[in-house]
Amino acid sequence: MEARKVIVRPVVTEKTSNIRESENKYVFEVSPRANKIQIKGAVEEIFDVHVEHVTTWFTRGKIRRRGRYVGKTPDTKRAAVRLRDGESIPIFEQV
Repeated sequence: MEARKVIVRPVVTEKTSNIRESENKYVFEVSPRANKIQIKGAVEEIFDVHVEHVTTWFTRGKIRRRGRYVGKTPDTKRAAVRLRDGESIPIFEQV
């Protein structure tokens, strides 16, 4: 799987910003079919950093209503990637 297809988008929230500052972890939304080895390789290839550890989890979609119609947002897979000490991804620092 190509690196750009493994990483869907970065997750930038207040909680992930706190994790980034305290634990040097970055959170990405990834392809549901990607495994930890592919995620590690994709992050190292795209951002030119060294990954120490990858943690993944699935986030269930929420039920949404529009009047009498019921729908559901899609399920997503996320990954928290811990980098070596002293390394960072500059695109996150700009946000």
